[in-house]
Amino acid sequence: MKKKIVNWMAAGIFLALGAAICLPVLMLVSGSLADGQEWMQRTAGYLHDTQEYIGWRWIPDYPTVEHYQRLLFYSPAFFRLFWNSLGMTGGILLGQLVIAVPAAWAFAVYRFRGKNLLFSLYVILMLLPFQVTMLSKYLVLQQAGMINTRWAVVLPAIFSTFPVFLIYRSFAGIPAELLEAARVDGAGELQSFVRVGLPVAQGGILAAMILSFLESWNMMEEPLTFLQDKSLWPLSLYLPEIAMDQAGYACGASVITLTVSLFVFAIFHDALEQGIITSGLKA
Repeated sequence: MKKKIVNWMAAGIFLALGAAICLPVLMLVSGSLADGQEWMQRTAGYLHDTQEYIGWRWIPDYPTVEHYQRLLFYSPAFFRLFWNSLGMTGGILLGQLVIAVPAAWAFAVYRFRGKNLLFSLYVILMLLPFQVTMLSKYLVLQQAGMINTRWAVVLPAIFSTFPVFLIYRSFAGIPAELLEAARVDGAGELQSFVRVGLPVAQGGILAAMILSFLESWNMMEEPLTFLQDKSLWPLSLYLPEIAMDQAGYACGASVITLTVSLFVFAIFHDALEQGIITSGLKA
């Protein structure tokens, strides 16, 4: 009986925490369906610096989709930034597949002088926030003539150390005997990588790509620092440009932006969870 009570209490706590986490998303959806006049009434105390209280209703008095209509049919800038985000994110993921996967394979399979030191440096770089490396990146990109180009955002992200670290943990779980047997059967290093390494580590690779997508899709500091031309900005920088008196419009833009991440997460949720678990077990 006590065990059941404890389980019910734990379930209630987790449900309450889950509901609290979902509240901001529900507020975005609710706010995106409220018209401009209702938003002005809700936030009059804040916008006009009066003594009125700010109110909130989860269900608008007169729901409308005018904000979505404006975004989808009358805002070409929104679509331009959307395709900018899609292009940058796609370039980053493709580059990480080309760079991070072979690098992780080399760290996991081969022995060479300075390997542990170099991998430790990778881990340290993974822990450094963008603010620490921002100046050095800016100087290098400026000397390369890449400032105010999409390459300024894409190229540093391609060489991110996080996917290398995550994929390495998947490759490290491959038994040495399996690789030796492949070599005895006449498989070269490339064949061993393609036929043995990639199938075994596909869960970790997919998990790394999903996490990289979510990070790249929502990045703000890098494009804000390296891109001066607003026509090159990604969608994540579109929202701060919206004034407070367009709060309903901003909520609609946020919902659309968030929908892409939720769509990717919903499709690859099981693969992401399994890939992370597998990588952890093989560490």
